[in-house]
Amino acid sequence: MLGLKLPTDPRWVNIVETNIEEILSDHAWCEQKAATNAVTIISLNPELTDLVTEMLVLAKEELEHFQQVHEIIIQRGFDLGRERKDSYVNELYKFMVQGGSRQQRLVDRLLFSAMIEARSCERFKLLAERISDPELSKFYGDLMVSEAGHYTTFIGFARKYGGDIDVNKRWKEWLEFEAQVIQNYGKEETIHG
Repeated sequence: MLGLKLPTDPRWVNIVETNIEEILSDHAWCEQKAATNAVTIISLNPELTDLVTEMLVLAKEELEHFQQVHEIIIQRGFDLGRERKDSYVNELYKFMVQGGSRQQRLVDRLLFSAMIEARSCERFKLLAERISDPELSKFYGDLMVSEAGHYTTFIGFARKYGGDIDVNKRWKEWLEFEAQVIQNYGKEETIHG
C-alpha cells in the first residue's frame, strides 16, 4: 500500500531497544512536528475549507499522540529532552518544489507529508511486530493504523488539488528520492534515524 522502495532493515528494532528513552523522546518530537506541519498547511491554504477542516483534525490527533508518548515517557521515569533534529525530514524537505505555482507547492507539501507518514507507518509496523516490550508493541500497532490514515489523507488531497499536475508521476519521483535518502538511515534509535 505505501509503495516504499526500500524497506527498513528489521534489525533497526534491535538498535531501538538499546535506548527506549531516546526513541520515545524522538517520537514525541516527531508528533509535535507533524502537528506543526498540519497547521502550516492550514496557514498557507486558508481558502481550501475541506483541507483546513481535515488538517485541524489531523493536528489535534498528532498532538494527542504527542501527549500519549509524553505520558509513556513520564510513566517510565524518563524526561522528554530537547527537540531533536530530524536529518531525514530535512533531506526530504529539500526535494520539495520551492518555486513554481502555488498549486505545485501545495501538491509537493502534501506529498512531502505523505512520504513522512508512509515511512513512519512502516517503522511503527516494525516496532509493533518486533519490539519485545508488550506495551510499546500494542502502542505502535495502534499508531501504525493512524499513520496509514494520515498518509492516505495527504495523498488524497494532493490528487484532489493537483489540477493538471501529474500527481502519480510526482509521487513516484518522491518514492525514488526517498529510497536514496533512507539508505543512509536505520542505524539510530530514532523514528527516522
